[in-house]
Amino acid sequence: MPWTPERYPPAMRHLAPWVRDKAIAIANALLEEGLDEGLAIRIAIAKARQWAERHAAPTGSGGGLAR
Repeated sequence: MPWTPERYPPAMRHLAPWVRDKAIAIANALLEEGLDEGLAIRIAIAKARQWAERHAAPTGSGGGLAR
């Protein structure tokens, strides 16, 4: 079952919402490719953090990068 902004892995709960949304999208894509759930989560969080470092926090988002 794919993750959503309302239902996501506990490991993503400390990410800023805009970074979490990206991590969810990445994790869901990795699951579709057949990756193990745990591995998909770890890769998605790392890739979303890399993506977030290259993109400024949206104005008024109220959050930076949580680690």
